[in-house]
Amino acid sequence: MTDLMDSGQETADIRRQVVEIVAARTLYDESYLLPDSHFEGELGIDSVILESILASVGEHFGIDGSLPRDLTTIGELVSAVTDTVGAVTGAPASPPPADSDDPVLRAVLRAAVHQTQYPRQQLALDADFESELGIDSVLLTAVVTEAAQTLGLPEDVAATAGATTLRTLADRLRAASADIDGPSTSEHPPAGPTAHDDGWDGRSMKDFVEERSSDLFAKTRSFGSYLRGRQSEQLYWYGMPLHSRCSNRAVIFDELAGRKREFLMFASNNYLGLANHPEVVEAVCDATRTFGATHTGSRFIGGTNMLHKELERRLAAFKQRPACIVYPGGYAANLGAISGLVKSYDTLVVDKLNHMSITDGARLSGATRRIYRHNDMADLERTLRHGAGQGKGGTLIVADGVFSMHGDVCDLPEIVRLAKEYDARVMIDDAHATGVLGTRGSGTAEHFGLKGEVDLELGTMSKALAGMGGFVVGEEEVVEYLRYYSHSYVFAANIPAGVAAGLIASIDVIEREPERLTQLWSNIRMLRDRLQAAGFDLENTESAILPVVIGDERRAMEMGRAVRARGLFCQTVVYPGVPIGDARLRVSVTCEHTPADLEQAAEIFVDAARETGVLPALTASGGGERGI
Repeated sequence: MTDLMDSGQETADIRRQVVEIVAARTLYDESYLLPDSHFEGELGIDSVILESILASVGEHFGIDGSLPRDLTTIGELVSAVTDTVGAVTGAPASPPPADSDDPVLRAVLRAAVHQTQYPRQQLALDADFESELGIDSVLLTAVVTEAAQTLGLPEDVAATAGATTLRTLADRLRAASADIDGPSTSEHPPAGPTAHDDGWDGRSMKDFVEERSSDLFAKTRSFGSYLRGRQSEQLYWYGMPLHSRCSNRAVIFDELAGRKREFLMFASNNYLGLANHPEVVEAVCDATRTFGATHTGSRFIGGTNMLHKELERRLAAFKQRPACIVYPGGYAANLGAISGLVKSYDTLVVDKLNHMSITDGARLSGATRRIYRHNDMADLERTLRHGAGQGKGGTLIVADGVFSMHGDVCDLPEIVRLAKEYDARVMIDDAHATGVLGTRGSGTAEHFGLKGEVDLELGTMSKALAGMGGFVVGEEEVVEYLRYYSHSYVFAANIPAGVAAGLIASIDVIEREPERLTQLWSNIRMLRDRLQAAGFDLENTESAILPVVIGDERRAMEMGRAVRARGLFCQTVVYPGVPIGDARLRVSVTCEHTPADLEQAAEIFVDAARETGVLPALTASGGGERGI
């Protein structure tokens, strides 16, 4: 009898651990994963996801041989594991965690498994959220919201601010629970506006990230009301349509005022002015007339044009690397390259301020994520040292070359040195560095004299190259592997032939007219010096991006409104582009700006800052999140 009881307990332990792994790989709530749940018919688990689940289960239970591939339900998978490891003789199943009797900690762990996709055994209670678990502020918000909802607490639990581990988060939720009098439910109505004496709606976009309701569209109505309020105050100015070419000036239809206006344009990434170059425009037109508006398939299925091949050859030569792969966009390049190369048993080490496409690529890969403090090489080394020897996979360090909301440049020499010391690979996202950094404008590696030292260089062609698409350059074998394993390449149509022709023409102009790059940097220095002399905080910018840091979200939006009223168009960046308290205006300089444009821009910023009270209040601001 005792043997039967022990056997049943061990089988239950195996079932619990298998369900945890499936939940982590699929994001399903564990309660939804029943023994008879069919992988495809009920759970939507295709062969690719199932393969990942089987690999994780095999690794977790120490199964040397492969599990059967014809399993169709959770119960069959549990039975296969039980038969393989031997339930009666003692499966290598770990005992239930010691925290299983703590409902608060259990809720926190369940939310963390669900939101991060990590198996429970990877979520050490005292591991640092960022440097060890790769949980950034956005992901932490989702964990807190889910755990609070499970515990019947208000979803915006202010007491959790500053928690850096799962244990401290549980402690703060427990304290918050003790402070709440009377019963509460897990359903909470959307929070109303935080009213100020002057009627100001104190909410930001952060307040709608994790709003939950049985009606999927409830959050859209809440946000819609908020958005209309911001627009009525002329504070949200996003997505206004151009009615002209985008050069140093542009005609934009002001949808809020209902009229067209000409603006000084400081919101364009057309750094080298190639979007309007007659050779580039003519190349697009000629190729479109020859090859048609677009192709009608993915690169593997009828969608490869001779111009795609030529573009990849030219980009590889421009970046001085052996091979290149072109994706539909820069975002797709990060998603495809990271998720194609990095798997659940590997580790991604990322800068805290990396672009959102890197963050999303990391989540899609399912890898262990570790975040180091922005450009802090001592913290990067601590992170690499901590992970050395752990796990069976490899490590990829990913960083922006130029950080898009801050304008500063990564410390590439130290990243490369540490990567060699800790046997890691390096990928640099040169979206805002291509065409801007380096003697020839080829990017961050050239800027630091490290050509050939960076394993993968990624870029977008929608900025200085004046087209559309993204690309990755590196060793030929790596690039060819990506062609077959990057889903955003294999399963997507690529850029039209006309766009490819325009990009080839852009590279021709860059190589033939280096004075464009010289003029760009002359303009950058002129405006940067004027704004810094006026007292603006531009952080540590070393690029064509000048961040005018303000901090307070309301004041930043009012400053943006005052700038636009004076005829200058630039980006007002608030959450989620940067964290709450780090709002800013983002100013992009191009080679097409004239000295008169730059003088006028500096005067506009100073006048607007005085009107809104920004200049006397300017102080250095804390670190930010990620770019656009």
